[in-house]
Amino acid sequence: MTQIRNAMQSRTFWLLQPGKLEERSIEREIKDGEVVIEPSMASVCHADIRYYAGLRKPEAMAKKLPMALLHEGIGTVIESRSQEVQVGERVVIVPNLPGHLVEAKTKEECCLTCGKGVADNYCENGHFMGSGYDGIAQSRVVVPAACAVPIPADMPDEIAVLSELCTVSYHALSHVHQKLLSPNTTVAIFGDGPVGYLTAAMVRYVYGIDELRLTVFGAMPEKLEQFKFAARHLVQNFDFSSSKVGADIIIECTGGKFSESAINQGIDLANRGGSLILMGVTEERVPINTRDILEKGLTLYGSSRSSVSDYHAVIKALENPAYQQALSLVLPDTLISVSKVEDFDEAMKSASAHRGWQKTILDFKW
Repeated sequence: MTQIRNAMQSRTFWLLQPGKLEERSIEREIKDGEVVIEPSMASVCHADIRYYAGLRKPEAMAKKLPMALLHEGIGTVIESRSQEVQVGERVVIVPNLPGHLVEAKTKEECCLTCGKGVADNYCENGHFMGSGYDGIAQSRVVVPAACAVPIPADMPDEIAVLSELCTVSYHALSHVHQKLLSPNTTVAIFGDGPVGYLTAAMVRYVYGIDELRLTVFGAMPEKLEQFKFAARHLVQNFDFSSSKVGADIIIECTGGKFSESAINQGIDLANRGGSLILMGVTEERVPINTRDILEKGLTLYGSSRSSVSDYHAVIKALENPAYQQALSLVLPDTLISVSKVEDFDEAMKSASAHRGWQKTILDFKW
């Protein structure tokens, strides 16, 4: 009789402190209903860079470290304790691990938020990989089977690895799903980085809103030029206070020190009764123009991360060749091969020093 293993050793690239990585072998428990995944490819997020470079507040760093970074990745299932996922399947790794899946509880038993039917990404007892919980920078990742979403056989790895970022956009847009289906709705996006681009691409290729109704505002001409499917404006050349051009949906994708200006410019631009979605992450509090929010009757949505259901919808949408072609613009010319912790360290140093428009993609060779 074959003995079933209840644990597995994982080569883990731990971030001990900013700029200091170390490989450790960590035993990962495997429970019923879980799968073991060998990561094959991952994408570096700005959140990873903030940890690696020590750009979070000291109290946040002390709370989160040590841990393995990365939450955008795909891999191959090498062991399964579930009938739903088979060994050998290529899957997207869902980094958001709600408490009811991790602890095998009902949503009502998990927490008040889950019991109310709020999306899993807001679970009070959940974990998020690469944020105080070991991420994808390890040779063996153990997750609930529901958090391993199969990838269609004909979908390239480089497209599939972008799905996590796409799900964040999809979840944000779900707040205004019905508005986006209206033939008269206009959309404005603030941010010319990868998050802004992937959100704009989703508005265009999933919801079918073209450049007559989709406008992108950015600060860098060379980045803004990539948004060929949308109308484009440089924020420094646009008069938001007196513009007669408005938008029904405003999406802020800037974050950091630019959040304040982007949010307030969005409020200026918003049509009465409009919606403002906040996606950008900032460490500081941001003052906003509440007077115009009240006068225009605006609705604000905060949106963070995504959940399993968003992945299934995005994987289906990614089957569109035109959508894949648009997303390919954020892919680098070459992938970075990572077989040891020193390779990973060099990749993180490079990503921290050169925050270009294209994503940093890691090709794991365990």
